[in-house]
Amino acid sequence: MRDTAVMLKATLLAGAILLENGAEIKRVEDTMQRIATNAGHPDAQVFVLLTGITVSLPDDATSEVRAIHNRGMDLEKVDQVNTLSRQFANHEIDLAEFFAALERVNQAVPTFPFSWLCLAAVVVSVPLMVAFTGQTAPADLVTCGLAGLAGFAVFYWINRVGSIRFLSEFVGAFIIGLITLVGFYLTNGHYHPDAIIIGAVMPLVPGVAITNAVRDTMTGNLLSGPARAVEAVLSACAIGVGIALTSFFY
Repeated sequence: MRDTAVMLKATLLAGAILLENGAEIKRVEDTMQRIATNAGHPDAQVFVLLTGITVSLPDDATSEVRAIHNRGMDLEKVDQVNTLSRQFANHEIDLAEFFAALERVNQAVPTFPFSWLCLAAVVVSVPLMVAFTGQTAPADLVTCGLAGLAGFAVFYWINRVGSIRFLSEFVGAFIIGLITLVGFYLTNGHYHPDAIIIGAVMPLVPGVAITNAVRDTMTGNLLSGPARAVEAVLSACAIGVGIALTSFFY
């Protein structure tokens, strides 16, 4: 494979990994441009949208496009790509080794077991409920932990087995509302369902998407920034509707 072809594939793959795992558009463009420059093509033109990446070499009259179909969150992969890019820039690895390492990163699966993720959901839910609402009653703490755990578990597995956008947020939020509702009746209303819901939905809130939407817009990406914002708003609406369906029964 010619060096130009390897450079194009490596640049596109690096950009795809970054974009699919939570990096903002500016970071993706900057990393891809640096890879092309360090590979001997400083004239390369890079164009990145949420749904696709284009790299063009004007001198060679060559361009390649890669579609982006799925986007998630794995900042470990983002960090690995940045590390490999720096190693390539410092001539610690050559282009072929860089491309091979990127393929290994792309094929890697998340290293954190499901049990750890569930524990993290509980650790996020309960302290944030206390921080935002000040409620520390044992019934509130236990119910918030259970609701946050169950909601995140449903959210995780729906994302694993299906591809319907926003369904996982909706069902996860509905489960949180349902558990909170059951606890409300089991305790004869002696706890604070609003506080529990506020804490339990925190693992589902699209915080990174909202942050990236603001960052993309502020850096001049006026297509990707608003698109990310719409995606984040739809996720928030799915969470809100899931909770609202159970609120009528209090």
